Amino acid sequence: MRVFSFDKPPVGDDDSELIAKCERQLRPIVLEIVRSALATGWSREDILLSLVEVSWDLYEQGRDSADTDYEAQS
Repeated sequence: MRVFSFDKPPVGDDDSELIAKCERQLRPIVLEIVRSALATGWSREDILLSLVEVSWDLYEQGRDSADTDYEAQS
């Protein structure tokens, strides 16, 4: 499994900068997942919709429990 390195989040109250920085760091990872799945025959739409569903599920689980251990759920 590949290890991912993230920069620390920006300091301050600018939510748009926080989101933009997170997106910049996640984009190459998501593109790698999409390319890998496309190479094995999955459709781009199915891959991206599945990523949205997984992300939303993780978001909702985090709302339900502030101390959710995401690694234990994988």
